Amino acid sequence: MFKKFSQLGRAFMLPIAILPAAGLLLGLGGALTNKSAVAAYPFLDQPWLQTILSVMSFAGNAVFANLALIFAIGIAVGLAKGDKGTAGLAGGVAFLVYTATISGLLELFAGKDASIDTGVVGSIVIGGTVAFLHNRYRKIELPQFLGFFGGSRFIPIVSSFSAIAIGCVFYLIWPPIQNGLVVVGQQIAQMGSIGTFFYGFLLRLTGAVGLHHTIYPMFWYTSLGGVETVAGQSIAGAQNIFFAQLADSSHTGLFTYGTRFFAGRFATMMFGLPAACYAMYRAIPKENRKKNGGLYFSGALTSFLTGITEPIEYMFLFVAPWLYVIHAFLDGLSFYFADILNIRIGNSFSGGLIDFLLFGVLQGNDKTNWLKVIPFGIAWALIYFFVFSFCIKKFRVAIPGMTEEEFSDEPADFGSKTLQEESWQIIEALGGDENIETVTACATRLRVAVKQGEKVQQSVFKRLGATAVFEVQGGIQAVFGGKADLYSQEINQLLGRDD
Repeated sequence: MFKKFSQLGRAFMLPIAILPAAGLLLGLGGALTNKSAVAAYPFLDQPWLQTILSVMSFAGNAVFANLALIFAIGIAVGLAKGDKGTAGLAGGVAFLVYTATISGLLELFAGKDASIDTGVVGSIVIGGTVAFLHNRYRKIELPQFLGFFGGSRFIPIVSSFSAIAIGCVFYLIWPPIQNGLVVVGQQIAQMGSIGTFFYGFLLRLTGAVGLHHTIYPMFWYTSLGGVETVAGQSIAGAQNIFFAQLADSSHTGLFTYGTRFFAGRFATMMFGLPAACYAMYRAIPKENRKKNGGLYFSGALTSFLTGITEPIEYMFLFVAPWLYVIHAFLDGLSFYFADILNIRIGNSFSGGLIDFLLFGVLQGNDKTNWLKVIPFGIAWALIYFFVFSFCIKKFRVAIPGMTEEEFSDEPADFGSKTLQEESWQIIEALGGDENIETVTACATRLRVAVKQGEKVQQSVFKRLGATAVFEVQGGIQAVFGGKADLYSQEINQLLGRDD
């Protein structure tokens, strides 16, 4: 079960990786073509500049307007075991057939004004079905007179017929489900800030094992995140609503209440965790600080700028899981306080400085209340610093640099070999080709499913630069940062599994 959720979470990362760039285009374009921004900064009132910015806004908005299709393709590609291009094409075709089937049935039996929006749920079903069919039938051999349609050509065909059936099923079952999602979203809204706290707490808690990617899309892209009318159109999902309002030049007042599913991130990622890094740095013996200073500084800077927090969290997650629970609780409180302070900043991917500037500062304090983040963040930094300082010193948490054993004279292999040589080392450390089931990667983790976990030599991963390695049921995950995807591609190529 863990493997299935882990694979789904990793598959989500492929389409989600597109969002920061699209958000950058829409954020800059939408912000700098807004009438109030042009009035405040006259240098923006240049026809050529406004044309460029408008095109940027249209380009970014195109991605968010077609998220369901992008997710269907991304999930099909992410879950395919080979020939991923065919899986992606089949996913796109199947989703178009699926939506056309629902639209046709609505027009025939419910009238032209009726609508069904299955959002990311439909994408998951279509993408998952296509991946299942692809993995099972991509090498199928048909009778000779149908031979042309065998192999990979069979997948878009069988996927399209399956999409028709799925569309018919969703036409029947989705209206009550859609109404139920609206009710659930309303209930969460009625829970107010307490509901926001539970969302933030559970999101961070599941992030420890990389399963948070299966939670937040339901709030970002479905009715669980709210339903609002923007520019005359009904929009579902917290992020969809925020970006629709961002693209609406006539929008006034604070952004949607659904930003409560984003706004709590900024205090933790920009202030709290960097302060925790400083607390950990101060907690280790003085003679060890110089050697470990770069590790803590880079982790803090990454979190502050981009909102990527794993390099920090893996410094204490495995040696003190209870401290991670405290961190998750504090993160939930960050969402709670951001909510009651009416901070209404959205984001495309994370809660770092880049998103803070784009979707907070550039949008104006009248729409986001971004100024409140500063004093709140400073207070949050102090809380994180004192909590982590107390816990680490009181319980002698074995963070990097705390013990002398971590400073052996054995040289690390990281950076001393080529990518191919390092990948062969990883293959050998995993017990060889015969012990490896699948090798994939998300944003920062190399995820491997193995047959026999006792054959895995974890020390090799750390010598190659992994900041953390941990066992999961049926495999391991190693945190290599941005190099994780490179290792995944190289290993699959070396093992002949990249077809």
